[in-house]
Amino acid sequence: MPPSKLGEESIALHKKFAGKISVKPLFKVADRHTLALAYTPGVADVSLAVQAAPALAYDLTCKGRLAAVVSDGTRVLGLGDIGALGALPVMEGKAMLMKSFGGVDAIPLCLSTKDEEEIVRVVKAIAPSFGAILLEDIESPKCFSIEKKLEELLDIPVFHDDQHGTAIVALAALINALKLTGRTDKKSVKIVIAGCGAAGVAIARLLHSYGFRQIHIADSKGAICNERTDLEEYKKELLPILAPSASGQASSAPASLRSLLSSADVFIGVSAPNILTPTDIRFMAKNAIVFALSNPIPEISAEDAKAGGAAVYGSGRSDTPNQINNVLGFPGIFRGLLACRAKKVSPGMKLAAALAIAKLAAKGGLTAEKIVPDPFDKKLPRAVAKAVMKAAKKEGLAQT
Repeated sequence: MPPSKLGEESIALHKKFAGKISVKPLFKVADRHTLALAYTPGVADVSLAVQAAPALAYDLTCKGRLAAVVSDGTRVLGLGDIGALGALPVMEGKAMLMKSFGGVDAIPLCLSTKDEEEIVRVVKAIAPSFGAILLEDIESPKCFSIEKKLEELLDIPVFHDDQHGTAIVALAALINALKLTGRTDKKSVKIVIAGCGAAGVAIARLLHSYGFRQIHIADSKGAICNERTDLEEYKKELLPILAPSASGQASSAPASLRSLLSSADVFIGVSAPNILTPTDIRFMAKNAIVFALSNPIPEISAEDAKAGGAAVYGSGRSDTPNQINNVLGFPGIFRGLLACRAKKVSPGMKLAAALAIAKLAAKGGLTAEKIVPDPFDKKLPRAVAKAVMKAAKKEGLAQT
């Protein structure tokens, strides 16, 4: 399929600069004395100092301000498994946004392996050079176990952005959308999530942590419920936090997405393009909230959602209002993680990031067209970083 007009412009821009990032020294090596300080023989004493006191690596090397963006290219955007090399432009883009919005240096590392154990070994092996690890575009369910294993093995934060970045921004947007539509009792808000991959699972978990109790989630076969005998382990682990009404009758097929939408206050899609119609939205409660986050083509367009009666609409696209995208979260999150030398990322830190994003958007006044901050708002990464650091220190996870 030939590239779109925007795609052609993007290819031309990438070709002009041969990518999007580069490495630049922090000071000039203009004479022999500076060369001797930066390299041999002076650097030997720096190495010995770090060897004797490993914590000095944060003060004497780039470790404390450098993140790795790691992917195996198995779940890239809406493109699927396009391999390590195909994933490189996206991971390079993550590194660029990390620097542009968060002031964090990052290196894209695309791995030519799909083996879960090998990915864990590689990341563990390169971890000494970095202060944090951003996992990106790794297919489920292995993304869950890779993150879990690395969290146990490493003493630096590991953050899978497809899971937690999406969940954090979705929660922030939902907090403000509920305010706009006058919904004040979060325990009674009926939420339907379409898609039970990395993003869907993380969204369900974070929403439950925040206090929502009427959470329903469906995959391509229908509701995730106790009656299903085909559920993978990571889907079974969701059952305790899902509303009982998400189950179909024991003698029948699981409830369909459409039946789940009946009287639902909120729809969050992280699944597939064009799966909903205006008629589906009419099944929902009055002044429904619709977040159609499938990229690049959402589950339903803004026009169709509003035709069905949706009061608030958000998507992952940058060409519509309310862009519910990870870029609102991960630059500030990593800025905070590195600044306080966090040991890990906790649920409390994720909630703090979401609340900071929601609060910043609300300061400027909420409207149906503005429930999240502008990604170019320079206050955003600072606010998120500050919230993450405060939570990390409160939980004893900060080292400074």
